[in-house]
Amino acid sequence: MKCIFCGFHDSRVVDSRLNEGGSSIRRRRECIECGKRFTSYETVEVVPLLVIKRDGSRQAFDSQKIKAGVIKACEKRPVTAEQINTLVSNIEKQLMNTLEQEIYSKVIGDMVMRELKNIDEISYVRFAAVYRQFQDVMSFIEFVKTMSKN
Repeated sequence: MKCIFCGFHDSRVVDSRLNEGGSSIRRRRECIECGKRFTSYETVEVVPLLVIKRDGSRQAFDSQKIKAGVIKACEKRPVTAEQINTLVSNIEKQLMNTLEQEIYSKVIGDMVMRELKNIDEISYVRFAAVYRQFQDVMSFIEFVKTMSKN
């Protein structure tokens, strides 16, 4: 790191501490050239994620929307709050690890369905019924048939 006093391009870290909340690291540094000390902060760069909706509009990603949909699909099912929170957290991590700035809502919906299928098949079918927007009963029956084959 460049010294703020003399402009030398190297320093050594004297002390590192997590900042309140653990969202950044405070580093106490000493310039190798002039010997003066200064503080730097290291934070994770968070890239805002935009969701491209079916109609082409874009809106900021909100994990609470995923959670609300999953909770609705899991109503009166033996799915714990911990399982729901883990599902939402897993999806959020996967999305952040893509390093994309925009993602289609269909991709997110497919991710939720994969996760739900591993937790509870009835909740999976409920979520799919809303997410896939079946036009008639026959298309829904075909979906359930293909699901039961897997």
